[in-house]
Amino acid sequence: MKTLYVSSRSCTVLLDPEGRYEAREPMTLTLNGKPLREETKSVASLFDLEPDTEYSLGCETASGHPEHVTFRTKKETCVLNARDFGARGDGEADDTAMLQAAILACPRNGRVLVPEGTYITGPLFLKSHMTLEIAKGATLALKTDRNAFPILPGRTPARNADGELLLGLWEGEERNGYAAALTGIEVTDTAVIGEGVIDGRAQDGDWWIEPKKIRGAARGNLLFLMRSSRVTVQGLTFRNSPAWNLHPTMSRGLDFLNIRIEAPWDSPNTDGFDPESCARVRLLGSRISVGDDCIAIKAGKIEIGRKYRIPCEEIEIGWCAMLDGHGGVTVGSEMAGGVRNVWAHHCYMRGNDRALRIKTRRGRGKDGVVDNILFEQVRMKDIKVPLVINALYFCDPDGHSAWVQSREHEAVDESTPRIGSIRFERVKATGCQGCVAYVLGLPEQPVEELAIRDSTFDFAEDAAEMREPAMAEGVDPVRKRGLILKFAQRVELTGIRVSGAEGPLLDLQEVQEIIQ
Repeated sequence: MKTLYVSSRSCTVLLDPEGRYEAREPMTLTLNGKPLREETKSVASLFDLEPDTEYSLGCETASGHPEHVTFRTKKETCVLNARDFGARGDGEADDTAMLQAAILACPRNGRVLVPEGTYITGPLFLKSHMTLEIAKGATLALKTDRNAFPILPGRTPARNADGELLLGLWEGEERNGYAAALTGIEVTDTAVIGEGVIDGRAQDGDWWIEPKKIRGAARGNLLFLMRSSRVTVQGLTFRNSPAWNLHPTMSRGLDFLNIRIEAPWDSPNTDGFDPESCARVRLLGSRISVGDDCIAIKAGKIEIGRKYRIPCEEIEIGWCAMLDGHGGVTVGSEMAGGVRNVWAHHCYMRGNDRALRIKTRRGRGKDGVVDNILFEQVRMKDIKVPLVINALYFCDPDGHSAWVQSREHEAVDESTPRIGSIRFERVKATGCQGCVAYVLGLPEQPVEELAIRDSTFDFAEDAAEMREPAMAEGVDPVRKRGLILKFAQRVELTGIRVSGAEGPLLDLQEVQEIIQ
């Protein structure tokens, strides 16, 4: 039991390090010796605390083993109530200007409180050294008319080392884009906390109609951070985003704790959490159910990755639930700046097409290196394909071209990405459908090191056929297949148990070394 984050009014604690999203057994919490509540999640948050106050949090399960942790909340200079700035929160009035005024007026180390109510708002811009609290019962309901949204220019000439200022991004490329519901540009020491809701209401506008068509600018997010540092998002629910939900980019020192991200299973491009070219990021104790990848770790498509060479690195994803999305935890496919040192652990996944997934393609470039990725202590249920590595992903306008999809040994040059060490350990999957794993490296640049250790995979008796276990040309449908491994240097398979598979457990093509 330990504290993960403390603000002036809240605290997040890790209660069960060996649980998944749900703790192994229910717990009774006390605060300063008084009963607080029953808790079932491994990571929990407390709100409505007093600033600059010491607390003792106790935790005990039915089987005993009481624990406690002490912490002191941070100091707070003042509280600005959004209602005092004229915000009505009646679900009808436009509260954008009033909410923005409260944020801009907040002094250093102050807090803006958005109390219970429904606040119709356009995009709001955060600032440094402050806390924005969206309280329980409060909803920021985004306007539905895109003409009321500011546009972030993709590229603006600037007299800086780069010769440009990047603001708007869309799928790894600079692009004029609509501002997010909450937008932070070069903010630091900022927190957005509470038990409230940020509702994009995309279903009530035209955001999900012809979603690939650019009308005015690219669709925006619910939270967008650019070149920001030491930002915490805690406790909130994000739902029905116009596009990707949370998109921090070129930022570092970020915590996302006990959040919920929701969108219909068929909503377009509503990725849950997409850190891009970020460092030292934690997503802990969170639940995601969306219409695309639940989590996608990125680093620019081609030009931005090649020019800025900012990898996405030191990423921790723990005690989370990923439900329904196409991918559970995905790396790529926009990864031209490289992705390294990722640790996803103690998570639960259900209903994903491809649960743990690496995707790249020729053209991402020599800086597009995926390395030191560890997935461990993951439980899955009703997954079509638990493990996928695909270096022939057929994205982008030329994704189906002969060069991208070639199974010949093409030249290794400036355009060739690389997949280094990928490890899957202590994975337990039930209700599998298509195959255990589909690994498809580049013939000229095989997957360097793949390890699957101490894991079990059980197929559903009525498993359905998976048409595209890996999204590449020439990939046959699969059903109840074992491990299909193509173009890899060194593969370790130890402590693996598979039940319900049909046919040979291993289907190998150009695997140089295999350890069983």
